[in-house]
Formats: sequence, C-alpha cells, structure tokens
Amino acid sequence: MPRRTATMLASTLILIALLCAGVLIKVPYSEMSPGPTVNTLGKVGGDPVLQITGHKTYETSGNLNMTTVRVTGADYNMNLIEAVYGWLGHDSVVVPHDTLYPDGKTEEQSTQENAEEFSQSQESAKVAALTELGIPVSSRVVVSTVLKDSPSQGELHAGDVIKAVDGTAVKQPEDVAKLVTKHKPGQDVTFTVIPAKTAAAAEKAGKEPEGTEKITITTEKAPKENRAIVGIQAGTDHTFPFEIDIKLADVGGPSAGLMFSLGIVDKLTPGQLTGGKFIAGTGTIDDKGKVGPIGGINMKLVGARDAGARYFLTPDDNCEAAASDTPDGLTLVRVKNIDDATKSLEKIRTGDAAGLPSCSTG
Repeated sequence: MPRRTATMLASTLILIALLCAGVLIKVPYSEMSPGPTVNTLGKVGGDPVLQITGHKTYETSGNLNMTTVRVTGADYNMNLIEAVYGWLGHDSVVVPHDTLYPDGKTEEQSTQENAEEFSQSQESAKVAALTELGIPVSSRVVVSTVLKDSPSQGELHAGDVIKAVDGTAVKQPEDVAKLVTKHKPGQDVTFTVIPAKTAAAAEKAGKEPEGTEKITITTEKAPKENRAIVGIQAGTDHTFPFEIDIKLADVGGPSAGLMFSLGIVDKLTPGQLTGGKFIAGTGTIDDKGKVGPIGGINMKLVGARDAGARYFLTPDDNCEAAASDTPDGLTLVRVKNIDDATKSLEKIRTGDAAGLPSCSTG
C-alpha cells in the first residue's frame, strides 16, 4: 500500500475513533438556547393569554412578548461533541450542569419549583399592574407551606390567614419569622389565624375574611441552627376587585412577570400601549412593581430578535450582559420598575426613541 494512502487511511481511522470517543464521553454540562416567545396581548391555542372579567377592557395592538429559554433536562447526559458544538455556536450556550440544577436537584423538583415561581409571578404581576393604575388590591399574610413532621402539621394549614403572633399584629410575611425566633426552642408561640376555609369562603363572596382562632404551637430547634421554628413558610395572598386570568401552559419561572403586568395595564387602559409596535422583554416583578434580573438574557435576546421584536425591555441588573452581545436590529431599553417600562413604551409609541434609557457595557 502506498505511503500516502496508508497515511490517509490511518488519519481517517483516528478521526473516526475520536468522533466515537466524543459521542461516548459524557460531560457534566447542560445547554441553554432561545425558547419560544409569546405575545401577552394575543392568544395561545385560541384562548387569550390575559382574560379580564368584571372590568372594562380596551382593544390592544402590537406585541408585548414575554421570552423564554429552552434548557436540556436534568437527566440528560451531554456528550463531548455536543458540548463543543454548543461552545462554538452563537445561538446557544453551554453551562455547567450544576448551574441549572444545583445540589443534585432532579428535573421533577426543578419543574415543581418553576411552576410555583410562575404562579407567584402571575400574582405579583396583577398586583403591580393594578397598583400602577391606582386600583386598590387587598392583601393579607397567609400560611404558604406547612412542613411535614413539623410542630405546625395538623395545627396550621396552607391558606390560613395569620393576623398576629403572640398578640403582635402581622403585616408582612417576614414578621412571622421575626416573632417566632424571639422564642427559644421548646417554648410556646400563639398564632391568631382565620382558618383557610373561612378565608376562601369570604374571598368567593367578595368580602374580607373574619372570625379568628388562637392556636398554640411548641417551637423546635432549627436544623443546624440554634433558633426556634414552627415549620411553616409565610406568604402573601391577595383579593382582586375583578378576575384576571393568565393562561399559558408549559412555561415556568418568574421572568415573565414584567410583561404580564404591562399586558394587564394595556388591556385596562384606553389607547394602545405599544402603538402597534413589536416589543419584547423579560424581568421578574414584585408586588410594588420593582423589576428584577433573570437568567439566560442573551438567549432571550436572540429569541426576541428571531420573533421580530424591535425593542427589548431589559432589567437594569441584566443590562451590562445584554449590551455585550445585542443582536442586530434590537434596541435595548433599561427598566427598573413598571413605571419606567410604561414611560419607555410611551416614548416608543410617540417615536421618541432617542430619549429611551439604554444599556451599556460599563
């Protein structure tokens, strides 16, 4: 066999061996890529994403798209070739597996956590939108979770309204932990609550819940800490003056909060918030309308650009990363809260793009 032919054959065999090894070698990485975007002013599966009942609504136009990131599952074992391809690609990013699934979190646990965050983001989006419009929303501190085998199991229940702890009125969820930890482990703490069933019946009737009960619970020592706990997590529940239903399946996490809130504002106000333009964005939102950072910003920018967006509402804390790799044709708009966002939408609508708050790399 001629030397040149032998060399080419050997090189081919080595290449095949390397490719096979690349397929067989598993690496501890996961991939993030642009996910679908959804217009919060539009429909999905024939149903409006935002359905408002019991209050006058107005026609909308244009797009206020929430954006998503697609990630490989917790149980997916990426091979070396896939990792290298992802590293070299521009529209995806390869990250350590523990970045997406820390502490050995399973896909089921991650899905459940994302679903809970998505549900909470919807509630906060409603509160932020109505507050922005000056529409009153009543709120109360409730038991969100009762831990299994904790002192509170069987005594307190999810949905119980917490009015006071040891006679001290509770106004914020964090007040509960502060009052409980004033005790030493093994001491009693007294909760004044409205039972969940009573509260639910009152909410259904459009009334404020009444009728309290006092429940005494013996605290226990927190794992690895010398402080008293009762084994509950407190949260906030709201009563809205009319029904706002957000329908969007197969989406998780809190990052759509800003865009949901803007969609609600648009539907509840005359005129058109977008002026018919295609605007996308992302960001968590709290009850007070503050916009928080999210993960996968660069993937969301690509998804928004590919969907046709011209402007992207960007959380302040994500601005520097977004500005470092902005897709052509997409204008970044810095937002810190819902008021910033609505004012920027007004500038976009009136053609005052030069006055928009922008993002920079430093």
